[in-house]
Amino acid sequence: MAITFMTKDGYRKKMEEIAYLENVKRPEISRAIAEARDKGDLSENAEYDAAKEAQGMLEMKISQLKDLVANARIIDESKLNTDEIQIMNRVKIKNLANNMVVEYTIVTDSEANLKEKKIAASTPIAQGLLGHKKGDVVEINVPQGLMRFEIVDISF
Repeated sequence: MAITFMTKDGYRKKMEEIAYLENVKRPEISRAIAEARDKGDLSENAEYDAAKEAQGMLEMKISQLKDLVANARIIDESKLNTDEIQIMNRVKIKNLANNMVVEYTIVTDSEANLKEKKIAASTPIAQGLLGHKKGDVVEINVPQGLMRFEIVDISF
């Protein structure tokens, strides 16, 4: 499994998710299996089959999360700066085609969340911005074609 970079906060959230799945969801599914088993003939018991399938999916999710955190490296946020765009920077960019200004935080793939304006470092826009400085104009190839952005600001 590949190394995944995470912030302390992202790591904490993944650990909380594991604890929730193990301590809340796992017992819920065990109860559902027990209740379905108590209803009799397992060969024609759809509730039992569904609960067993949910158990398998849950265990797979727990295993994936444990692998992710086992191979995680915490980003030392004290070493971050705003001289040029790097992971964990908040970036304000202006689309030169329509003058719209948007702001994103470039994060690790495991912490990306578009609703929170957090884009993964592996996305075309983030890849095109990384290493550039405030005032630079960058051309980025995205699925819609070539886009030009001016880097308006870099912050935390």
